[in-house]
Amino acid sequence: MVNKIEHIGIAVKNMDDANVLFEKMLGVSSYKMEAVESEGVLTSFFKTGNNKIELLVATNPESPIAKFLEKKGEGIHHIAFDVDDIETEIARLKNEGFVLINEVPKKGADNKLVVFLHPKNTNGVLVELCQEIK
Repeated sequence: MVNKIEHIGIAVKNMDDANVLFEKMLGVSSYKMEAVESEGVLTSFFKTGNNKIELLVATNPESPIAKFLEKKGEGIHHIAFDVDDIETEIARLKNEGFVLINEVPKKGADNKLVVFLHPKNTNGVLVELCQEIK
């Protein structure tokens, strides 16, 4: 079962500029920057109340974020949902006919296990499921 929106991911071309912009806009500083080598991305997280924003910048030209930026430019990349049991959600969603980009959870940023649903099955929205690593 999905608990809540965990964060909204935004692809950016320049992390320094984007961090300054979001600090001014949200009135808070990034609480964490983290590289996810397996995805070729550097992330920066902001939290206001119960809401989180994840900025993503490519660290190599072959990464999914680099390809997204090349094709679509800066903007919302994905929406992430928090789940208690990612394995149960994978099985449930596959049973419902959803196609997953990765069927085996992998370590993502901010101490999460993650899987992604293919946007062709979710009205063009890249959906991420996140479970806190305990």
